[in-house]
Amino acid sequence: MELPPLSLYVHLPWCVKKCPYCDFNSHALKGEAPYEEYCQALLKDLELDLPLVWGRTVHSVFFGGGTPSLFSAGQIDQLLKGFRRLLRISPEAEVTLEANPGTTEHDSFAAYRDAGINRVSLGVQSFSDDRLAAIGRIHGRAEVARAVESIDRSGISNFNIDLMHALPGQDTEAAVQDVRDAISCHPAHISHYQLTLEPNTPFHANPPPLPDDDQAWRMQDECGQLLQYAGYAQYEISAWALPGEECRHNLNYWRYGDFLGIGAGAHGKITLPSENGIRRRIRSRHPLSWMKQVWQGDGLAEDRQLRPAECVFEFFLNQLRLKEGVRKSQFEPRTGVSWPEVEKPVNAAIEKGLLKDQNGLLVPTELGWRFTNEIQALFLP
Repeated sequence: MELPPLSLYVHLPWCVKKCPYCDFNSHALKGEAPYEEYCQALLKDLELDLPLVWGRTVHSVFFGGGTPSLFSAGQIDQLLKGFRRLLRISPEAEVTLEANPGTTEHDSFAAYRDAGINRVSLGVQSFSDDRLAAIGRIHGRAEVARAVESIDRSGISNFNIDLMHALPGQDTEAAVQDVRDAISCHPAHISHYQLTLEPNTPFHANPPPLPDDDQAWRMQDECGQLLQYAGYAQYEISAWALPGEECRHNLNYWRYGDFLGIGAGAHGKITLPSENGIRRRIRSRHPLSWMKQVWQGDGLAEDRQLRPAECVFEFFLNQLRLKEGVRKSQFEPRTGVSWPEVEKPVNAAIEKGLLKDQNGLLVPTELGWRFTNEIQALFLP
């Protein structure tokens, strides 16, 4: 096995309000959160993981949540300085902060830029006040405009807008209008994904009226055409970017790279060539319990080596999300499994017209791109 690129994911778990469709490890605020104590626990958590990554360079840092913009620019600055004391972080590293338009008043984006943030991912979801209310968001169109203006003034040119389609009461024209509004903000990147009803969420227990599958497909198709016409290229199932502005952090996930995950509920994946295997590490989910465990020397809920069959499935699950397809040359170095072990399912996908082999890349056909799940299922353990 060879060492792939390494990223750092930092989970900041609090939100002003939990959205009814969200199944992420996020926690609604009840009074003031222990932000300073949490930052100290993050640095301790990273310190505990250092023996697994001695000498390796981190190429991207991602502050996800929750709502990371609830943390002040000073706290983000404190964390990044601490990370650089403990890790070798590339001077050209992409450093992303997720932010919600309703919670960006804590600090200006210029302050976050001065702290070391060079990319922002803004959770807009829709530009329609009615649609935003229907999915339980705390912001409206006016807050989106103020957030985009603040990003523009900050000088951070690399920013993403998150959009959802197939929302309650939404028709195709409304979904397309959301994309038009997003393009008018001139982001470098647009994430465009369908609202899904995830288990253990209020929307799953009491589903709102949603567009059917055919309507959702029309929305995706027409929005995709508009994005392409505006100069955005689809490089992943739900990701569109201007040339050269693909999210490097997420690309590392999808190419089955390594990542440290610190913070409550964070996941990590570390390749250990000496063990010819991959370690999957998951932190305890509840912020206060995780903090207590970290100071006792171990904030993990799970730490295990993946079975070869799991590595195979994860590799294809991730790389098949990419428009460029699966890089055959990366399979053995990143999974520790020889290529003949997967020739049968690969050939089955080719025979079904879902994949084509092009100069070392397994590229989804038009049919395969629409039915990615069918291909991924061929590699289930």
